[in-house]
Amino acid sequence: MPGGRLTLHERECIAAGLADGLGYTEIARQLERPASTISREVTRNGGPGRYRADRAHRATAVRARRSRATTAQQSGPASAGLTVDNDAVRDFATHFTELFVNDGMPRMQARVLTCLHLTDSGSLTAAELARWLEVSPASISTAVGALEKRDLIRRERDSRRRDQYCIDDDTWYRTTLNLARATEERVKAARRGAEILGVATPAGARLNEIGRYLDYVGREMVLVVERWHRS
Repeated sequence: MPGGRLTLHERECIAAGLADGLGYTEIARQLERPASTISREVTRNGGPGRYRADRAHRATAVRARRSRATTAQQSGPASAGLTVDNDAVRDFATHFTELFVNDGMPRMQARVLTCLHLTDSGSLTAAELARWLEVSPASISTAVGALEKRDLIRRERDSRRRDQYCIDDDTWYRTTLNLARATEERVKAARRGAEILGVATPAGARLNEIGRYLDYVGREMVLVVERWHRS
């Protein structure tokens, strides 16, 4: 099974597979890659309908350069730039965490995400997170696993072969695109419900209107984040 980063040729194969309507599992089988690798690659680079091989390849190169620059600047926990001995920062961290919690995020995941946002590097090891948050390594492991699955953070290896958990400038861009894709699934469900119940019935008409609204919101979300990403 090939290892390392995806090549431009592999990305072109992914784009061709998506254009042919293939699922991640089938594309992964053809490339002899894990399906999770294909899913993460597509999610990070615009989603199935907007994936472009050359653009994804350039974006990956940019992220790699940023990661190397960050690693070169880091010589220990203190260099992460996390300030915890300031009342104003602590109050802000509490408030920022509560915003995530109020949106339905488990508290430990919210604390980890807040911690990463308050570092200059945007990157910490599991041991550093456990130390800053004064929790067990197991708690950190569970939290970062869930955040990574949601594509809110990414995992990288530093020069000392330690796992670093990172956020970057594209984190919220990818997250918004994920929300837009989730909205597309809700649109399909609402439209299917309207068809089953009949659009002439009150329930069917309600579902049809919900589908129209969510479709509009989803398309506008994508347009807004793409305009932002180009700016």
